Amino acid sequence: MLIIPRLKNLFLKEQPDADSDPILPAAVQIKAWCKAIRQMGWSINDSELADLAAMPWPALTNEDRRQELAGTALFYGFGDNGSDHSNAVLSGKLAWEYACRSRKGKTWQCEYIDFDKLDDIRLRPGALPRPKGFYFAKIQLGARFQTMTVNQLRRYLGDDTGLGPEGFQLLGITHPHIADWMNARQMPFMALADYDVAPYGFNDFYDAPQLFCSNRILGLGIGNVDRNYPLFGIPTLQFCQGA
Repeated sequence: MLIIPRLKNLFLKEQPDADSDPILPAAVQIKAWCKAIRQMGWSINDSELADLAAMPWPALTNEDRRQELAGTALFYGFGDNGSDHSNAVLSGKLAWEYACRSRKGKTWQCEYIDFDKLDDIRLRPGALPRPKGFYFAKIQLGARFQTMTVNQLRRYLGDDTGLGPEGFQLLGITHPHIADWMNARQMPFMALADYDVAPYGFNDFYDAPQLFCSNRILGLGIGNVDRNYPLFGIPTLQFCQGA
């Protein structure tokens, strides 16, 4: 993949501050996507990346900050769900595969999650469909809803939605430093409220995936949607205009 000139110029303008900023600047996120695309051989066109450099990045408003939104993150919808939206399970699977590769084996996955079996994992009924291609979302990182269960949050969401594939893309591609913060207990672990997991594969979807980092191992587990886990927050998203 060639680095398009306007992307290169954007990279020079903005540098990360992963020591203090949970959500990183546009240039840093785009650069992280470029690296993942190159290493994994994903069929994402240079033109899609070039368009991002010319597009205004959705900024937080005062109301966003009152709702504890931390910033705007960049995500990608892979595949097709048959209804002109992306395949949310595939989008999570590919990002998790990249995370496993980039962390050089320092990952762990619960045996009850199989991205290749629709009987095991799905986008929950009623969740907002994910766009194809790049899209922006403003993100609340979980602490606001740390005392809730996933089911309680789902009833509360309104126009917002929980994390699905975005959780894997956030920790695996654009913001791996958040996993380090989790490891240092500077940030809650994450429950992905927009996914359902059936631990025994019999359409018994009563769990949700959980992402955590301990002893520098990035873990993918599950938790019951009606149980509160004190170490886990529940992040939420507000979709912005798709890129």
